[in-house]
Amino acid sequence: MKINRIPLLSSVRVALSRLPGLIFLWFATKAFTLVLAVAGSILARKKMSHNNGIAASGSIRFVDEPGFSLHPFFEPGKTMPCRVRHAAASFMDDAMRVVRSMSVKMADTHYKSPMDIELNTGKTALFWSVASFFRFAKYKKTRFGMQYEAYYRKYPAGVKGAQVGMRRNPTSFTNLTYYSQTPLLYKAADNVLRYIKYRSVPAEAVPESGILDEYDLMIPTENQRILPGETRSRNYLKDEYVERLREGQVKYKLQVQLHEASDDDDDEIFNSCREWDETSHPWMDLAVITMTKPLDWAESTRMIFSMRHLPVGLGIIPSYSVFDYNSLNYLRKHSDFARFARVWAIRLFGMPPEIPDNDIRNS
Repeated sequence: MKINRIPLLSSVRVALSRLPGLIFLWFATKAFTLVLAVAGSILARKKMSHNNGIAASGSIRFVDEPGFSLHPFFEPGKTMPCRVRHAAASFMDDAMRVVRSMSVKMADTHYKSPMDIELNTGKTALFWSVASFFRFAKYKKTRFGMQYEAYYRKYPAGVKGAQVGMRRNPTSFTNLTYYSQTPLLYKAADNVLRYIKYRSVPAEAVPESGILDEYDLMIPTENQRILPGETRSRNYLKDEYVERLREGQVKYKLQVQLHEASDDDDDEIFNSCREWDETSHPWMDLAVITMTKPLDWAESTRMIFSMRHLPVGLGIIPSYSVFDYNSLNYLRKHSDFARFARVWAIRLFGMPPEIPDNDIRNS
C-alpha cells in the first residue's frame, strides 16, 4: 500500500516554523518569572498581582441539568469543597478606582486542587498577549495613584479594558460580575472541540455596583486615585465581606460560554480584548458556589491559584509565540515558581503585615 507522505511533511514544516517562536516564548516566560520571583516574591513577599484581598471557604455544586454537552469533571449534582479569594489589582486601598478579581479553588487547601479559575471584573482585558503584557509591565510607573499613563496613550485597547474593568467604590465584592476574559479548551464527552469562557455572577439578580459613571469616564484612565473627601476605610470592601459572611452565606453562579471550534475561526476568537457575541454564545449556568466562612489574612496570603490546576480537556489552548493571543495563559501556567517563591519567603521571613485602616491613601 502506498503511503501519502505529503500531510506528514506539511505537519513537520508547520512544527519547525513554529519552533523559534515557541522557544522564545519559553525563555521569555522563564526570565520574567525569575525576575518576579526575586524582586517581588522573595524580597517583598508579594503576589504577582492582586495583593489586596480576602478569602473564604465553602463549597461548589454543579447544576443538575446544565443544558450543554458536559465534560466529565462537571458531573451533575456533584458537590466539592471550595475556596474563593476576592482582591484588587495593584493598589492596597479599597476605595481606589481599580479592577477587582475573584479566584476560585475547587478544594479547601492552600494550593492543591483539581481546578482553579481566575476571574476579573470587565468583559475585556487590558492586554492581549505576552508581548502586550510585557509592554504593560514596562509602562507601569506608579506615582501616587497614577499608573500606566504611557501605556494608555499608546494602546487604546488597554484604555477600553480599563474602563470596562475598573470599579469605583462598589458596595460589595458579592454584587460584581467577574470574567475569565481569555478562553480555554473544552473537550466534552462528545469529543467535539470547543473553547470556553467562565464568569461569576451573584446567585440572586442584583444591580452591579461600582461601574464607572460619566464623571469617572472623563477622568484620565491612569488616574486611579480616591475621590476628594473620601471617607471609606482602606479596607472597607474586605471588612464588608467578612461581616456579610458572619451574618450568613454568600452565593454565586458560575456560568460558561462555549464556542465550537471551526477551521474558519478567526484568531480574534482568542483575543481577550474582544467579547463573544452573547446571542450566539449565551451564558449558561454551570455551578453554584456557596461561601460560609471568612479566612484570615494569613490564610488568604498563603493561597496559590494555578493554571496547572485544570482537568484534562479543560486546559490552556496551545500557544506558539509571545504575540499569540493564547500566550497569556501560557505565561500564567508557567509562572508558578514565582508563586512558590513567595510562600517560601513567608516561611523564612514571616507573614507580611496586614493592610492598616489608616495609612497613606492611593498607595
